[in-house]
Amino acid sequence: METAPKPGRDVPPKKDKLQAKKKKPRRYWEEETTPTAAGASPGAPRKKRNRELRPQRPKNTHTPKRSCISKRPQVSKKSREWRNPEPQRSLSGPQDPFPGPAPVPVEVAQKFRRIDKSKKLPYSKSKTRSRLELAEAEEEEISVKAARSELLLAEEPGFLEGEDGEDTAKISQTDIVEAVDIASAAKHFDLNLRQFGPYRLNYSRTGRYLALGGRRGHVATLDWVTKKLMCEINVMEAIRDIRFLHSEALLAVAQNRWLHIYDNQGIELHCIRRCDRITRLEFLPFHFLLASASETGFLTYLDVSVGKIVAALNARAGRLDVMTQNPYNAVIHLGHSNGTVSLWSPAMKEPLGKILCHRGGVRSVAVDSTGTHMATSGLDHQLKIFDLRGTFQPLNTRTLPLGAGHLAFSQRGLLAAGMGDVVNIWAGQGQASPPSLEQPYLTHRLSGHVHGLHFCPFEDVLGVGHNGGITSMLVPGAAEPNFDGLESNPYRSRKQRQEWEVKALLEKVPAELICLDPRALAEVDVISLEQEKKERIERLGYDPEAKAPFRPKPKQKGRSSTASLVKRKKKVMDEEHRDKVRQSLEQQLQKEEKTAKPMRTQSSALDRFVH
Repeated sequence: METAPKPGRDVPPKKDKLQAKKKKPRRYWEEETTPTAAGASPGAPRKKRNRELRPQRPKNTHTPKRSCISKRPQVSKKSREWRNPEPQRSLSGPQDPFPGPAPVPVEVAQKFRRIDKSKKLPYSKSKTRSRLELAEAEEEEISVKAARSELLLAEEPGFLEGEDGEDTAKISQTDIVEAVDIASAAKHFDLNLRQFGPYRLNYSRTGRYLALGGRRGHVATLDWVTKKLMCEINVMEAIRDIRFLHSEALLAVAQNRWLHIYDNQGIELHCIRRCDRITRLEFLPFHFLLASASETGFLTYLDVSVGKIVAALNARAGRLDVMTQNPYNAVIHLGHSNGTVSLWSPAMKEPLGKILCHRGGVRSVAVDSTGTHMATSGLDHQLKIFDLRGTFQPLNTRTLPLGAGHLAFSQRGLLAAGMGDVVNIWAGQGQASPPSLEQPYLTHRLSGHVHGLHFCPFEDVLGVGHNGGITSMLVPGAAEPNFDGLESNPYRSRKQRQEWEVKALLEKVPAELICLDPRALAEVDVISLEQEKKERIERLGYDPEAKAPFRPKPKQKGRSSTASLVKRKKKVMDEEHRDKVRQSLEQQLQKEEKTAKPMRTQSSALDRFVH
């Protein structure tokens, strides 16, 4: 009789999950175990390496180490990869038909280069030459990177174009406001301030804030984009001019008697009585200098970082009421009543140059952002554009019916002129070309006579101050569409502004470096170098660089130690110096004997029998 198997017999027991051994996780610092260690079937035993077959190095032999310094110039790895890009290999699928980075046009990269490769490198030591070649390679790599990053600048400059040959000067501001978007249309506005006019105005370097000052004492600063008022006061005194300093937190106001400094809350911080009867103000941002022209004919430079007057120059030309700055080299241009424009620097007491511009007095002067062209208007009703690249000759001339009383250049080279209650704007073929004075680009009529013009940075806006208040005009294509966030950021916070101020103060340019050609600062002053060399030769009595220095020959038996070499060099130098001094003394004695006149004795009657 068959019996059923008992449970537990001949039946494999079920594995308990808790009793099963869990595999221990391997840490990243532990080595991976071999399968033989885990209990796998042992394979064939590993053969030990035959160390006897290796050629053993003798213990006492010296192997020369390879030099870490290569004779070729060390070029960075990135530049080598850019020159010889390796094709990218794909694991699967078709190969990339365009491997490596996209090529950069030579014309685009050329405008970012600063080193002129047309000039040959001077003869120098191999170490210096390798450094120069390395600097050229790095500069080439940086220019290519800058050309590639230009693709990230999404904004493009605007322009105004008529239909079927329509004259753009006939397009009014109302038509432009209706054609643009809502955000741009909000930038056109009129402030009716007839009670305290006429007005002078100034935009901050970031283009976000506007400062305005009325002739009857009204001072106000506001965020003109959001129309938020920062401060508004009345100084109960006539205001001649107004300027922002290095940031929107400080404001300089030229009042009837003295120069006053206010903060963005309208609190007076300083009253500078040494600057009296000021007519015009200009601020040099990279030098932290506030230049002021007065009725007494003095041009004063005030360093706002330390609160000291750097220079007070007498122009000797009477009242100064026409002044502007060259943004390229920080030179001040003054217009005079005799028709000349003088160029000034705080490092010199005399003008750097004078240009005869008009037959009558000069009414207004303006210089473009590149420092290439200067526009002037005079009492002879002429508007002229001069070339400042060394020739100082007029390029364009136009006779206006009323004459321009105020001029202003935009960031892209547009020229605005205020003639009575009309503002005309002329445009050129490009940013580097001078504006064409044949046909105006835009024309606008105001409710009062113009007393101030200023283009807003990074915005296609022209601010006009007149008898009736302030007018903000839309001028397509006037400003640069992209800004540098590290230099002029319109959206920066308070902490970012403070950090920028600290950096700008550390990078402040001394006032002594202001000159007509800033590129001359990077060159060697050959004239001064030769003059110093002559003075040194006269002082020593010989030329120490005329002969190559003495190099002692190496000797054996310990006679070529450092001390003995220095002693031998000094001995030879002393002998040469002694010989040269002896020769110079002999030459001086010979010169003195030639120049010395013979002593005259008393004449005698027998002197005629000497010869």
